[in-house]
Amino acid sequence: MRKVAAALVGILLLVSNIGSAQEYKPRDFSHLIGTPGFSDQLLQMHFKLYQGYVTNTNALLNLLKSYEGNTQAYQYQALKRRFGWEFDGMRLHELYFENLGGKKELDKGSPLNKAIERDFGSFENWKKDFIATGLMRGIGWSILYFDPLAKRLVNVWINEHDVGHLATGQPILVMDVWEHAYITQYGLDRAKYIDAFFNTINWEVVADRYSK
Repeated sequence: MRKVAAALVGILLLVSNIGSAQEYKPRDFSHLIGTPGFSDQLLQMHFKLYQGYVTNTNALLNLLKSYEGNTQAYQYQALKRRFGWEFDGMRLHELYFENLGGKKELDKGSPLNKAIERDFGSFENWKKDFIATGLMRGIGWSILYFDPLAKRLVNVWINEHDVGHLATGQPILVMDVWEHAYITQYGLDRAKYIDAFFNTINWEVVADRYSK
């Protein structure tokens, strides 16, 4: 009996440790402060919003645990549906901040640039299409995806954080075009914000995503 009890305690401790290890922590993107075209006020506000997604993702995971054994409850199902929105909001912001802060253009000899030229005809063709995607009416994201099955790149419009993603697709370049990403600095001039975005893309990070 004591052995069984000891084993149960060990399992509970293991589960507890796994739970704590899986808690999401907001990443520090303060190195982006001072990025040309992005005011400190805009970035600080955006970081705070991102941190909210991390907090909400953890909160939802804890709430869902409380419904174990009662998965038919309406509240459980509503929380389950909400989880993807908060989680994707967290991850998309991380990818977005990661691909900011660059000072160099994309290496024309890189595998990514060659793939862009192959799939879009030229880098300029790709850029025009990516910008056109980002200028579409509505809130959302403009994302360059890599389809690993067809081995091709495609620009995609994501409306809500969890709607419109390509199954198995890998995000290569992520641009936030929700109003909070630019309106406090650029008002309704999204095109000017997109110009600023392109001037600070961290192409080393983006090219590395494609290589991986």
